[in-house]
Amino acid sequence: MKERLLALLRELTAINAPSGFEGPVVKRMRELLTPLADEVSVDRMGNLYAIKHGGRPGPTLMITAHSDEIGAIVKSIEPNGFIRFDKIGGTVDSLLVGRMVRVGPHLGVVGVKAGHLMTEKERSSIVPHTQMYIDVGARDADEVHALGIRVGDPIAYESELKFFANGDRFAGKSIDDRIGCAVLIALFDELRGETFGGTLVGAITVQEEVGLRGATVASFKINPTLAIALDTMPCGDTPDVNFHRELPVGIGRGPAFQVMSGGGARGLLANPVMKRLLIETAEREGLPYQVTTFTGGNTDASAMHLTREGIPCGVVALPRRYSHSPVEMGDINDSVAALKLLKAFVQRMGDDIDWNFA
Repeated sequence: MKERLLALLRELTAINAPSGFEGPVVKRMRELLTPLADEVSVDRMGNLYAIKHGGRPGPTLMITAHSDEIGAIVKSIEPNGFIRFDKIGGTVDSLLVGRMVRVGPHLGVVGVKAGHLMTEKERSSIVPHTQMYIDVGARDADEVHALGIRVGDPIAYESELKFFANGDRFAGKSIDDRIGCAVLIALFDELRGETFGGTLVGAITVQEEVGLRGATVASFKINPTLAIALDTMPCGDTPDVNFHRELPVGIGRGPAFQVMSGGGARGLLANPVMKRLLIETAEREGLPYQVTTFTGGNTDASAMHLTREGIPCGVVALPRRYSHSPVEMGDINDSVAALKLLKAFVQRMGDDIDWNFA
């Protein structure tokens, strides 16, 4: 199980797919899910749906994982061949300078002024992305165009998945949320030949990083009885965060059930039935878990629970360090626990459970 998840994660993170450009990863996931599901389709927005019928009466559960990653987009090409760009999603300015990127398929470098020429103020200041540029090794704009690079092309971090000495922890780009995608594929694999109550819909959503857009469309289309957002979230277990005051979540401690996320009208207060069922399932299976609030961000659940007449939603979040960076770090044991949890959750859907709010 662990080896399967790691292999999927390595493959999926190697595919570049910023928001709005998810096609390559959606295509590969369609290939992987087709032999595991009863039905597989892609809608006009790019959301992928894998449907498995359980064989017995029960609810329709939709589990989402988003295919997109943060990145950037080509804004203009200067006569000298340097590329200006706009950000896509929560790309952080301070993590861009001096990084290798891919402009479409082409290697690029986010330029950095030579340290020898920097003033003391420049050494300690954050350069805004509006002043940055990307160098693709071209002599002028004609060479850039000859590479096929055009305004509107996607830009992604160049950061291969790497593993630490213990073999369980890893770091790289787009862990958010390719690890969720890997768990979802593995879940369908684990359910091969299994019967359960109801219907499972695995939805690989697009454009989560720019406003939960794919989930809004997917939840309206499927209109499930209940839904789970399978995503990642930041941690508070590093020296620069106060664990108890800011974010009591850590890697290697199990998946986190978000009982509140975001803020204001765009956030989520987890459905109490979903919260209870997730906790009961984890405890019955002897699986580690964390319960947390997280006001600094949202998941697909924030969009799904407001769809149509309201969809009961929960969040299963895989903890990650160094969020929205090219070195996001996770622990595969959290993913294994999430996979076992979701499998057990699906298998109990046909039980006599009261899914109503009150």
